[in-house]
Amino acid sequence: MAFKTDIQIAREATKKPIQEIGQKLGISSDDLLPYGHDKAKVSQSFINSVQDKPNGKLILVTAINPTPAGEGKTTTTVGLGDGLNRIGKNAAVCIREASLGPNFGMKGGAAGGGYAQIVPMEEMNLHFTGDFHAITSAHSLLSAMVDNHIYWGNELEIDTRRVVWRRVVDMNDRALRQITASLGGVSNGFPRETGFDITVASEVMAILCLANNLTDLQTRLGNMIVAYRRDRTPVYARDIKADGAMTVLLKDAMQPNLVQTLENNPAFVHGGPFANIAHGCNSVIATTTALKLADYVVTEAGFGADLGAEKFMNIKCRKAGLAPSCVVVVATVRAMKMNGGVAKADLGNENVDAVNNGCANLGRHIENMKSFGVPVVVAINHFVTDTDAEVQAVKDYVKSQGSEAILSRHWELGSEGSADLATRVAEIADGDSANFAPLYPDEMPLFQKIETVAKRIYRADEVLADQKIRNQLKDWEDQGYGNLPVCMAKTQYSFTTDPDRRGAPTGFSVPVREVRLSAGAGFIVVICGEIMTMPGLPRVPSAENIKLNAEGEVEGLF
Repeated sequence: MAFKTDIQIAREATKKPIQEIGQKLGISSDDLLPYGHDKAKVSQSFINSVQDKPNGKLILVTAINPTPAGEGKTTTTVGLGDGLNRIGKNAAVCIREASLGPNFGMKGGAAGGGYAQIVPMEEMNLHFTGDFHAITSAHSLLSAMVDNHIYWGNELEIDTRRVVWRRVVDMNDRALRQITASLGGVSNGFPRETGFDITVASEVMAILCLANNLTDLQTRLGNMIVAYRRDRTPVYARDIKADGAMTVLLKDAMQPNLVQTLENNPAFVHGGPFANIAHGCNSVIATTTALKLADYVVTEAGFGADLGAEKFMNIKCRKAGLAPSCVVVVATVRAMKMNGGVAKADLGNENVDAVNNGCANLGRHIENMKSFGVPVVVAINHFVTDTDAEVQAVKDYVKSQGSEAILSRHWELGSEGSADLATRVAEIADGDSANFAPLYPDEMPLFQKIETVAKRIYRADEVLADQKIRNQLKDWEDQGYGNLPVCMAKTQYSFTTDPDRRGAPTGFSVPVREVRLSAGAGFIVVICGEIMTMPGLPRVPSAENIKLNAEGEVEGLF
């Protein structure tokens, strides 16, 4: 049986004017700032006006470690949101915006899949409402102002060897990872080494996604450390007097974007930090606004639960005072077989033994999520090649772990296929059985926080860090940053730092290569193994197949 492609389905969608979508949540037309007919920003004045309303139930969707077989976390997030609305609940979806880097790199674009998508798909995967451009521009402004300050006399006595503020661009470009800037003579400044990260790894992105309002945004931007003096005292963005202008550039980007699912249900798409190098969650302001307007809010955290969900719990929830009522872990029969040793080319063949062998990865994620004090449901994202015996094997395994697995066919059937999952998730969320708590207390020493995540979430035997890194962490504690959470930067493909070690490995160490203080965002970035904060393009990037057809439509992005 031939199935329509995601983009075919998206282009056939019957979209409603964005004002009608806003009305579903009680947002008047006057409080929407439209970008065309099918997307709009929600005004800050409206957001301020609903703060006294009670919160709805927060549902987190996460997944096993990603495999080439596909898991469908965003597809399940959208499908669950539609399913909740189908069974009569008032629900909204909150996801992140797409980065141009992976869109033109290995992953390609996406906003769900099949009949569980958010539209307009093409705009969301390209320039959308310009939020990422604003973040890149604000970051670049600070970069320019730091070097300009040094050029015009360096009144703050910045040690040019200790400028820690790097540059960013929203593209995978490995050639920019390490560069020498200001070459070409006296008029161009003082040559120094620097480099680029991808925009979604920028501290400005993290701050926009964690700030509560514009005042909080400017305060956090001012608190960013850009350099150190010779006496090792920090120089902040506010010392450069960049925080005000950066806030101006981010004023509109700070307002959440409202769009719709294929079934015309409301979806907030805002912010986009990567989960393997940043904290991997959509913006706090979008999530908290949705919680004031809907009875159920379905959100997701990037990559597997060892990265996005851990950071959702330990960083986003801690900072924003949020607590999920239920966690949905997405798994597929195909991914279980791949974790069980089956090659991608053979995934269409029934192999119950491989499913059973691969379930250990799922089991570890279930156990990890339960350790935060929240109930866990497994969503088996259905593929048409799945057999009844394979699906039952996953259900039996999950039951043995003290949880419940529900087959969901939202990709094929939309909300009709996710109604059973939605019904069970709503029952659990309404049952108030969650007793959420982060994994570690604020006052725990920084290195011990790193060890806690590595040992309790990854199951590592030890953390390897040289004395220089340990001393740096101790210095930050002495400077008053010891109460910050840690943001682990690690490969998404494995619990280890080796992307080829699938399943649920044990007997390994986690090497820490570098630590970075994000004083404005409010966390310590811990770079582990070979993870890069500026990805590179694959041998055959998706960009090679992206073009406009004769009708002016985008092809190859999905």
